[in-house]
Amino acid sequence: MIQVRAKTLPTRELVALVRDVVAVARGVPVLVNTRSDVALACGAQGVHLPSDGLAAGVVRSIMPAGFLIGVSCHTLGELVRAEREGADFAVYGPVFATASHPQAAPIGLEALATAVRAVRIPIYALGGITEANAPRCIAAGAAGVAGISLFQ
Repeated sequence: MIQVRAKTLPTRELVALVRDVVAVARGVPVLVNTRSDVALACGAQGVHLPSDGLAAGVVRSIMPAGFLIGVSCHTLGELVRAEREGADFAVYGPVFATASHPQAAPIGLEALATAVRAVRIPIYALGGITEANAPRCIAAGAAGVAGISLFQ
């Protein structure tokens, strides 16, 4: 999946960016950070919500069948709530220390493994993910990894 995360772009510029990404994604699902309206208007396949944002179930009630909904989670309680509210998947972390959020304490691989066992939705590890530690996240049960610097 590709997540378009451009929080500071004005709406018209975000729409142009999402349309461009959808056009070149070649079948890879595109999700828009927070903006389900932009995702739907641009033909993206889903939205990625913050854990304290609009509930996944509210978004699901107004979107077409098959629309993907992901939620960013930082605690086990947030993961359970995301699943209960109808999220298709969650990203969970930071698993490791990360330069993009230096103030956030890493949860570690043991907490990731515990979280994976606690919910049925797929969990993607986030935070400080590198080529070297990504396999450790998968070994802990993560469905995959998410990141910014890993893919730059």
